[in-house]
Amino acid sequence: MKAQAKSLEDLNKVAVQLLVNYPESRIFAFVGKMGAGKTTFIQRICSELGVTDQMSSPTFSIVNEYLGNRNSEIYHFDMYRLEKEEEAFDMGFDEYLASGNYCFIEWPDKVSSLLPKDLVIVRINVENDTRIIFADII
Repeated sequence: MKAQAKSLEDLNKVAVQLLVNYPESRIFAFVGKMGAGKTTFIQRICSELGVTDQMSSPTFSIVNEYLGNRNSEIYHFDMYRLEKEEEAFDMGFDEYLASGNYCFIEWPDKVSSLLPKDLVIVRINVENDTRIIFADII
C-alpha cells in the first residue's frame, strides 16, 4: 500500500485504507524520523477503530491502552526510551503481541528480535509537508 496525506483529513482516509488493506493484521510497526507523524497517524487509526478516549504519546509510559469498538483493547507502544530489549520483555510485551488485539508500535527497531514475522511495517516519509505512507507485510 502507498498513500499520501497532506492534511489531518487525509490521514483519516489513509487510516481507513490501512485497516481495509490489512483486515486480518493486528500488529503494526511504524517507522519514520522523529516528527514524521507516527503518533498522530496511530491516533487516527485508533479513532477509526472506535477509540473515544483522549489519546497521547506513550513516550514515558511505554504503552497506552485504549478501548475500541465492542470494548476491544488496543495497545500503542513507543519504544524510543528503551535501552535494552529485555525491558520490553519484562513488561510483558510478548503477551501483548499474543493477545490478538491491535498493537501499534513506534520505534520497532528497539525490539526487533521480539517482533513476529507477519507484522505490517508502516513507513512514513515527509516530502514537502506531505506524508508519504508505505505499508507492507514483511
